[in-house]
Amino acid sequence: MRIVYKILAYAVAVEVAVQAAAIVLAIAGLGKWVSDGNVFDKAVMESDDLAFPEVLGIIVHGINGGIVIPVVALLLLIVSFFARIPGGVKFAALVLLLVAVQAMLGYTGHDLPWVGALHGLNAMALFAVALHAARRARPVAAEAPASAAV
Repeated sequence: MRIVYKILAYAVAVEVAVQAAAIVLAIAGLGKWVSDGNVFDKAVMESDDLAFPEVLGIIVHGINGGIVIPVVALLLLIVSFFARIPGGVKFAALVLLLVAVQAMLGYTGHDLPWVGALHGLNAMALFAVALHAARRARPVAAEAPASAAV
């Protein structure tokens, strides 16, 4: 179970990196699209057409942040009860808490754009805590054989 815990914790960290890459792809694509003379307005947002190909970054960001990462974080917490890692439950719970805060900040940011800054900072904290949780799952070191004193 230690290996499963480690894989899940690293998966959360990787997914946070994917989130950053996906949203930057979308914002860069939007910037290029607007620079090419297009207008991003409510009509474009409500359209079923993909205005520019990089809008897929927004879709990936939404699915990962709303479904994939919360499920992986919940699985990490469940596995932590069986993995017997010192502090494993505590750090898995912290990962899940940070994921919940991240989702709340993400949805709140739609109405309060300044919350987006907190969303980014929380993402960095989540990344760091997930890495720390994964590194706590190191294999138990074998005890060195006691030398016979003569």
